[in-house]
Amino acid sequence: MAVYTEVSDEDLEAFIAGYDIGTVLGCKGIAEGVENTNYLLQTTCGTYILTLYEKRVDPRDLPFFISLMDHLAGLGLACPTPLRGRDGLSLRQLCGRPAAVISFLQGLWPRRVTARHCASLGRAMADMHLKGLSFPGRRPNNFGLAGWRPLFTSERNRADEVKAGLADFIAGELDHLEAAWPTGLPTGIVHADLFPDNVFFLGDQVSGLIDFYFACTDFLAYDIAVCLNAWCFESDSSFNVTKARLLLANYTQLRPLGE
Repeated sequence: MAVYTEVSDEDLEAFIAGYDIGTVLGCKGIAEGVENTNYLLQTTCGTYILTLYEKRVDPRDLPFFISLMDHLAGLGLACPTPLRGRDGLSLRQLCGRPAAVISFLQGLWPRRVTARHCASLGRAMADMHLKGLSFPGRRPNNFGLAGWRPLFTSERNRADEVKAGLADFIAGELDHLEAAWPTGLPTGIVHADLFPDNVFFLGDQVSGLIDFYFACTDFLAYDIAVCLNAWCFESDSSFNVTKARLLLANYTQLRPLGE
């Protein structure tokens, strides 16, 4: 989250008047993140997140993201819920940007990941995958296998600036992945961005999953792979087997991997 678009008091008050959430008491920019403009919004009825969608987000994808969050929250998943205005719309315009008011979730993302965090994450991820099976929308994964080769080609000439021989190494890995990529794995809605800063906790229990703006349709194993890499490696690059086993064991309690 970050602030790229400033919103005047007058524009904010006119925008919020379209909702049944009272009047504005305060609105503070949220500095974390890199994709959209986010404000912590306080009104006489409660606390919310005001999001203005910046240029990275394709406006054509926004109905998918908004509908997905609405669907998951309606089934009881702890995730942001888009609020509808008096006109029934969740997606509106503010300062020339698509914008939405989203429910506020309590919790903090973990700066130091523990095994208990991983256990709770496994359950929450499986719950999300199961609840997503009934969502009718579909969206391709822009950061799946089909997108890796074009991304690499666009930056290949800079790879060796990071490490000598890296370009050839990545090219070889892509050749292998394209030849050996599996087919027929269980498919559904994946979050596709379940890094620690997108998972809130109260204590060591997940209190909410946020930032669904990379969500798409892909192998459910895609999310599991992201989490094993993002949550189960230590700062010295060693793999923490305990964290991985707890993550997978708690995931499979709700959703066995073969289903």
